[in-house]
Amino acid sequence: MQADFRTPRRRTRVHEAREAPLPLNAHFRSDLINQHVLVSDPDQIHQIHNQGFFGKGVLSRARPDHSLSDQWEQHEGLFLPIMPQSRYDELLRWAGSLLSARGLDEEAVNQTLLRLSQPVETEAVRKEAEPEPEGGASPHAKRPRPGSEVEPGSEVERSCWLDPDPDGLVPGPGFVLVVSDAEAGGGAGGARQVRRTPFSLTEYLQLSLEETFFLVYSLGCLSVYLHQEPLSVIQLWRKFRSLRPDFVSSYAAYQHCRSRGWVPKEGGGAKYGADLVLYRKGPPFYHASYSVVVERVDGAFRGSALRPFSWRSLAALSRITANVSKELMMCYVIYPTDLSEEELNSPECLSRLKVQEVIISRWVSSKERAEQDDI
Repeated sequence: MQADFRTPRRRTRVHEAREAPLPLNAHFRSDLINQHVLVSDPDQIHQIHNQGFFGKGVLSRARPDHSLSDQWEQHEGLFLPIMPQSRYDELLRWAGSLLSARGLDEEAVNQTLLRLSQPVETEAVRKEAEPEPEGGASPHAKRPRPGSEVEPGSEVERSCWLDPDPDGLVPGPGFVLVVSDAEAGGGAGGARQVRRTPFSLTEYLQLSLEETFFLVYSLGCLSVYLHQEPLSVIQLWRKFRSLRPDFVSSYAAYQHCRSRGWVPKEGGGAKYGADLVLYRKGPPFYHASYSVVVERVDGAFRGSALRPFSWRSLAALSRITANVSKELMMCYVIYPTDLSEEELNSPECLSRLKVQEVIISRWVSSKERAEQDDI
């Protein structure tokens, strides 16, 4: 028996087209760092997120597109982010604090910030944007370079940092167009200067444990490294189980929802007291339709009380879900009584688990009276 799914509510303003799912021959790399799985390659970040809506940006609310500025403009043949003078001064103060924390004295910090904030000629920007000759030994040879074809939110815009150097600190390859606060607020224009970005802001894609294992085990398109060593499927399964005691149940529910065409997201569910929220196609196209609570039970639907519900707490959760235009779904992961702990140490145990959905609806007396009158 399966739950009846209602028609999802489409967003009124959609500014993008849905991309194809991840190709089967694709392969990506991620790293397990401090109990979090991160993807750092900018091309892989956007491909993984846009072709399945996996993960979230570590500096963003969801889509990994954090930028120093939301406004970009063509300036003397260069496409650059616009930054008000006050914001640029604030970043300079942050950079100064960072340099002081590294042990530089006040005079060295001031000299470094002075050199950093000097206007840069557009020809100098273009020169830095030129590719290095083959075999050239440049301190920034492996870094993306800015240029006339830089896109908003690209890696060039995100990769602004300060590097150690015998003479102090040398700014990285990012540039911004600094304008007056009045112009940034829509007033009259003033002096405009191209300057180097003084602070490092690097965006990564953070994958949940369930998303990671789905990409590794179900799609076979992701490798996870721990201390520069790749983890096997079994190693990854056992590692995730040690990090999350309920990982087996949560992954079984996640895989089930994905297999039915939904896009499950973990972060949104926490706001509504649930484990997951389900989107049709993806967050840019539809509002979340369901808040999902995952429960482990046996064949007689007796649970392990990981989240004990009373009638009052269940009614409260149902009411919260209804107030945000969603429905509450209980996703029961059914374990056979003879499933041993040894079997749970391998993802092969997933074939013995069953998933049952139950949609919880509030009983509204006035609505029922109206239905009875219609009859």
